[in-house]
Amino acid sequence: MSNRSRALGVIEVRPFRQSGSGVPLAVGNVASHLQGWLVPAVLLLAWQLASQFGFVPETILPRPSAVLMTAWKTTLTGELPANMAVSFLRAITGFVVGGSIGFILGLSNGLSRLSYRLTDTTLQMLRNVPHLALIPLVILWFGIGESAKLFLVALGVFFPVYLNTLHGVRSVDPQLIEMGRSYGMSLPTLFRRVIFRGALPSIFVGIRFGLGIMWLTLIVAETIAAQSGLGYMAMQAREFMQTDIVVMAIVIYALLGKLADEAATLVERLCMPWRASSASSAP
Repeated sequence: MSNRSRALGVIEVRPFRQSGSGVPLAVGNVASHLQGWLVPAVLLLAWQLASQFGFVPETILPRPSAVLMTAWKTTLTGELPANMAVSFLRAITGFVVGGSIGFILGLSNGLSRLSYRLTDTTLQMLRNVPHLALIPLVILWFGIGESAKLFLVALGVFFPVYLNTLHGVRSVDPQLIEMGRSYGMSLPTLFRRVIFRGALPSIFVGIRFGLGIMWLTLIVAETIAAQSGLGYMAMQAREFMQTDIVVMAIVIYALLGKLADEAATLVERLCMPWRASSASSAP
């Protein structure tokens, strides 16, 4: 790609490439991706063996096979899919609301000095208040219904998206902006092709951080007198000493978090194919 094309974000179409060993890059990428699951698989095997041979009591930490069987049984009864759907809907709704507000304010404060001076000091003060410490106040405001849970998730997601969007916009190379102006770009075109594209890597970092905080906040929020969701399942299981269900809920939270991160990475590659291309050519 020429320097001019790279500067303006113009994507050049390249033919399908193969690695040096003759293996298609797509196959190589899949193999490289599976390597990340090697350590979790080894840990699961060690956990299974430790439980099977009595090193870890079943009442403290049930074996993975027992947790898997519990997941299968609760799936057949419909209990697990129903609670997963409720938790997923809560998480996505809170993420969309909090992430959208954070994204808009990040763009606004990154592009406008007036907006930055008016709002950033207030937002930075609020950012230093742990959002989970607001739970008693949130319960007083919203009660123990869905609004309180969605508010906590949205508040947790807001700040990572806001900070990274603001950082991304403000980190765009001024020389690229000047180059765009010298080419006669209008302001909308300059924003779309130079500023927004330059800020995208930082924006996606914020989204990935926000997704992690989304699940963390949801776990806590669903312990607030919830009547459904994975947190509710875990709390009910705790009352009856059903450690297999508690562990199952924790594992599902981890898997959903990993799935959300993978989805964000996929969208990031689709939005920034030039970065995916450079990553695939790296050793």
